[in-house]
Amino acid sequence: MRECFEIRDLDAGGRIGELTVPRAGVTVETPALLPVINPNLDTLSPRRMAEEFGAEILITNSYIIHSTDDIRERALENGLHEVLDFPGAIMTDSGSFQLSEYGEIDVTSEEILEFQHAIGSDIGTPVDIPTPPDVHRERAEDELATTQDRLERAQGVETGEMLVNAPVQGSTYPDLREEAGRHANATALDVFPVGAVVPLMNDYRYDDMVDAVAGAKRGLGADAPVHLFGAGHPMMFALGVAMGCDLFDSAAYALYARDDRYLTVRGTRHLEDLDYLPCSCPVCTEHSPDDLRALDDDARETELAAHNLHVTFEEIRRIKQAIRAGNLLELVEQRARAHPTMLDGYRALLDHAAQLEQSDPVSKGAFFYTSQESARRPEVVRHQQRLERLSVPESLFLTEGQPTSSDEFDDSWRVEPPFGPFPRALSKSYPLTAEVPDRTDRAALEAAAEGVARLVEANPDTDMTLGHRGWPASVLECVPASVALIDLTAE
Repeated sequence: MRECFEIRDLDAGGRIGELTVPRAGVTVETPALLPVINPNLDTLSPRRMAEEFGAEILITNSYIIHSTDDIRERALENGLHEVLDFPGAIMTDSGSFQLSEYGEIDVTSEEILEFQHAIGSDIGTPVDIPTPPDVHRERAEDELATTQDRLERAQGVETGEMLVNAPVQGSTYPDLREEAGRHANATALDVFPVGAVVPLMNDYRYDDMVDAVAGAKRGLGADAPVHLFGAGHPMMFALGVAMGCDLFDSAAYALYARDDRYLTVRGTRHLEDLDYLPCSCPVCTEHSPDDLRALDDDARETELAAHNLHVTFEEIRRIKQAIRAGNLLELVEQRARAHPTMLDGYRALLDHAAQLEQSDPVSKGAFFYTSQESARRPEVVRHQQRLERLSVPESLFLTEGQPTSSDEFDDSWRVEPPFGPFPRALSKSYPLTAEVPDRTDRAALEAAAEGVARLVEANPDTDMTLGHRGWPASVLECVPASVALIDLTAE
């Protein structure tokens, strides 16, 4: 177990946890947002972020501080917390972003870790190699080997109580991400950022991002705190949390404000296109779009940045409540409808439903079937995996309708799309209490048919009959030929 991280609640891959940051003397509740602070700019002060927005942790760039003479001297003399005037935990990046953008930096991994410790960082980062998407595998392997070597050497740097990040790279090769996660998890380092995913998000490749994170998660331990580096837009936070990410850093609140862009959880709008402000944060209740447009550039940027940060923190709180209530995937499903590529991301997430099932609670409050994607949720996977555990008689009637009064069968089980068959005694057990629309879609029927097939596979000697309500022929093709069929709508 990692002493710095404790998980309190779970839903799908998402979790509410506590990240203890000993050098700062604070415990950060996750999922947590780390606003990005540019040490050369002051759009919103860190003190204001703590007092008005509730920020418990932020991130700044130690390489910029190291490369800027006056800030470096102040940080070395007074400490990073005093320079930024922030009472919470401070994470520092290492310059890996600059390395990916410009090709080289003039500091080693050991030097930058020692510098981060010297200026009072609470969570430091070595210089890893952020391999971009779609490179040749040989390059991805070579750069991953370099990153892994640096992580091993980072363990030998004297960092005291400062936690140290162990970035997980591997480009768009899920097996390399898994290998990287396994290697990082075996180190004595503390926090595990999944790196080099910003290009995927910039290109709206949320499905590839999900596959990269899923690979990393397979290699990491269940108790490993995971940071999704560069995931700054609130639209995708729910998806990121459902994948099992705990920390998110965001510069979007400031970058978008500089460009007169207004954040919502469904996307971004230019201020000039807004007639109304669809938000109840302090900025939006005190201003109209015309008011904001009338401000001078600096004031308008500050107000927009404040709105953007309010929306971002609000989404983090909404996600925590969804985890606590057990309906995180329903929130992900809502967010997935904001953009077609977000839907791709959600569908990719469900490709890993068996992986999510390992951490998903066995019992929750309710299961709402709200789209065809619901048929692939971890709860459906778990139910069908456990069919083989059930005791089955010699003959069995599986039916969407009422149990038969005939002596023809030894027992009669319910069939409920999307789960499939189950004994009636389990009807009041989660998730079989699911709220399912009367107009059942094909995906739910196909999932139920697959459940029947799983039951037949586990019990090949049982005579089974399926009573269905007009299932299409293409769905019935999923049912084994040994199962007799009765169309209940014809009776």
